[in-house]
Amino acid sequence: MLLKLNTKQALMVVLLMPFLYSCVSYNQRMATYYTQLESKQYDKAMRTLDKTKIIKRDRNKLLYFFEKGKLYHLKKQYDSSNSFFNKADNFIETERKKVGDVLKANLINPMMTTYLGEDMERFMMHYYKGLNYLYINQTSEAVVEARRITLANNAQADEFKNKTNRYSKDAFAMNVQGMLYEAAGDINNAFIAYRNASDVYLKNNKKYYGVSLPNQLQQDVLRTANLMGFEGEQQQYEKLFNTTLQKDTSNGGYLIVFVERGMAPVKREQNFAITQNNNGLSRFYYVDEMGNQIDIPFDFGYYNTINANDTRLQSFRSFRVALPYYEVRYNNNNPITLTVNNQTYTSETAEDINAIAVSILKERMLKELANALARQITKKLIEVAAEKSAEEITKNNSKEKDEQKKKQKAKDAGEIAGLLVNLINTATEKADTRNWQSLPAYIHYVRVPLQKGENVVKLITNKGKTINLNVQGNGGLQFMNRTVW
Repeated sequence: MLLKLNTKQALMVVLLMPFLYSCVSYNQRMATYYTQLESKQYDKAMRTLDKTKIIKRDRNKLLYFFEKGKLYHLKKQYDSSNSFFNKADNFIETERKKVGDVLKANLINPMMTTYLGEDMERFMMHYYKGLNYLYINQTSEAVVEARRITLANNAQADEFKNKTNRYSKDAFAMNVQGMLYEAAGDINNAFIAYRNASDVYLKNNKKYYGVSLPNQLQQDVLRTANLMGFEGEQQQYEKLFNTTLQKDTSNGGYLIVFVERGMAPVKREQNFAITQNNNGLSRFYYVDEMGNQIDIPFDFGYYNTINANDTRLQSFRSFRVALPYYEVRYNNNNPITLTVNNQTYTSETAEDINAIAVSILKERMLKELANALARQITKKLIEVAAEKSAEEITKNNSKEKDEQKKKQKAKDAGEIAGLLVNLINTATEKADTRNWQSLPAYIHYVRVPLQKGENVVKLITNKGKTINLNVQGNGGLQFMNRTVW
């Protein structure tokens, strides 16, 4: 069929390419669902989610589990929420990159691979699971979740070898872990978790991915150390924090309020022009937005599918590659005010998903570029092979007696075949724009003392809106999370 196309027909294919291949991103395909979610039309959002084809595909199954878990959490159906988060958790644990996925990534684009989640998305799953268990009074299961956070952090640390310039730990997850242990009455493990969380900040000049070391976390370290009788540790951290333990009494227990603000950044696609250096085939570079030339370390042997000595590669001097980037959509990170029993409290930032999301993509930029480059070189080789194959087939099957005409027809057939493969390669070059979009942009938190019996907690938003929360002081540690725009 390819051999019957003439130049005009090939041109027609070029003109039709925008219609044959969609450039719509994952977020755009899910736009109706996110709009309904943002406007708190949760039942409509649930129906839309179940009708949206892209998220029901096998390769996007994890995102489907994430979104269903979050939706049920927002609907306060915590059992159902954890049912889907447990499916997500199990999927992450058992699903592994398959050979087919690697081939799809190299020959088509990474959007065709099984989505296994960004690192911060997996930690956020533990946050929601832990809260769900506490809300349905399954404290022992919440403790199990706290232990899972340790495993997740250890795996993260091992992956990046505890590098301070990489997202090798999640301080927020460890902070939440301390709260889960404290809610279960395990003060020793609560102290360890709070201490570990604060150490992450201390090793990074008291600031970690957009979040300054919270004053509340400092007090939690000192308080739990004091409760355990760890005088040495209490004095050590009072010195490190440059503060002292603030004594406070509460006969009704405490309430920790998480305020989730906005929606996580959106993954978009950006294109790079990668150029080959003159000093070696495996040397490539690109020019960043500041005009700096950035070399890309590229090892042909690592990618297995490419022969560095192949003479056909010598003519490939530049490539266009598509990579993802995060577009921040929500920037309001102002604190929230709470009043209870005539006392006013101000929230602190606990997690900045905007900062984490943007940073982790930048941290793996060179790896993403190398993978995209391998994909493009593989496609180029297929393009050249198709061109040569079509040329040979036409030449061998031609009944043309004029040798010059035979060669020209063979050349034309090869060019058309190469053009068509090039068009397909170009059209299928896409960045992986999938992410768990319904996560908040920021999470704030505040711990407030309660009196015995009924307490009316007033949460005052930046827009002046007041949200009243009725809480019964029972002497223990209680939790609430609310979404505020």
